[in-house]
Amino acid sequence: MNVAFIPVRGGSKSIPLKNIKPMCGKPLVYWTAAAACACRAIDLVYIATDSVEIRQAVEGFRGESEAFEKIHVIERSAESASDTASTEFAMLEFAANYEFDHIVLIQATSPLLTSEELERGFALYGQKHTDSVLSVVRQKRFHWAVNEEGNAYPTNYDVYHRPRRQEFDGYLVENGAFYITSKKRLLESKNRVSGNISVCEMPEDTFLEIDEPEDWVMIEHLLKKRLTKTPSAEKAAKIKMFLTDCDGCLTDGGMYYTETGDMGKRFCTQDGLGFRLLRESGILCGIITGENAKPVVKRAEKLKLDICRIGVHEKLSVIRELCEQYKVSLSEIAYVGDDVNDLETLGAVGLSFSVPNAVEQVKEMADVVTSRRGGDGAVREAADYILKMRQNSADA
Repeated sequence: MNVAFIPVRGGSKSIPLKNIKPMCGKPLVYWTAAAACACRAIDLVYIATDSVEIRQAVEGFRGESEAFEKIHVIERSAESASDTASTEFAMLEFAANYEFDHIVLIQATSPLLTSEELERGFALYGQKHTDSVLSVVRQKRFHWAVNEEGNAYPTNYDVYHRPRRQEFDGYLVENGAFYITSKKRLLESKNRVSGNISVCEMPEDTFLEIDEPEDWVMIEHLLKKRLTKTPSAEKAAKIKMFLTDCDGCLTDGGMYYTETGDMGKRFCTQDGLGFRLLRESGILCGIITGENAKPVVKRAEKLKLDICRIGVHEKLSVIRELCEQYKVSLSEIAYVGDDVNDLETLGAVGLSFSVPNAVEQVKEMADVVTSRRGGDGAVREAADYILKMRQNSADA
């Protein structure tokens, strides 16, 4: 049995009762509880609290919808809810009193967490040789330190060879959203993660946790933006054509050359299955890229895509031509992009996707920013999103 454990206490000093303070019209804990309840890999959701007010707030939204039927509000001891107690203390207290096989610790202070990210986390956890999973974000910042003489020096790049952002892998940072492990390992290690640990990468905007009032303002703004930009099932249900850029979306954006000078590209097999699923559902699929590269054509041929246009500099013009050719409208097209030359297209189509490694303007413009990076299943995630929304619309 897989359970979610969300510890919330009433004694927050910086923001009193922050776990039930309204964020976008709902108690803060509502957002992570909703993500946990919607995750198909989670059987039960335990919210542990020492506060009567928090219990009443949770019971309030739990009774509003069957979507929250997985929730059980349980007691948390005063000792585990003290200012000095670790989260592990609360987890071990829970493990001593409840039966489960695997546990995902979820922090209520990470309201940008989604059920899809939790499901990706459990998918990683199910892989061979993985004992624990934690959520991270990728940061592309240059780190410096100061030596004993007071001189500063870079710790993660060569100051004389400053990499461009798109060439810099950056580094991974815990964002505190969730941690998955087994009960057995939790009891043995007394730690939230142990053994062979895998990471589940989340979008960069999930880096912040709510500790101070300033964090609250920024995260509420991001959540409001996400809620207003999330396309409805009706919008996704209209999609008849799915198009994507290549470099940075279907690939990691890298250029690979052999000793003879031939260029190669790295594609993700999961994206290929995403295309197939879309085509099987009757959606036309294709690639539109500004690069004139044979590997793109070969990949499109292997996937039996309906459309492959390379060397395209005016993408929207080509897409308008495709609309006439296939008798579809711009509102019936979904597009995945990552750079400034995609902005015009993203603003014109019915449903727009960005990858998390895109430039900031693209992420601002897109309806949806995928959790998976380009070349690592981002297009598959976009395909799954459309198919899920279409199914939801059909079931309604």
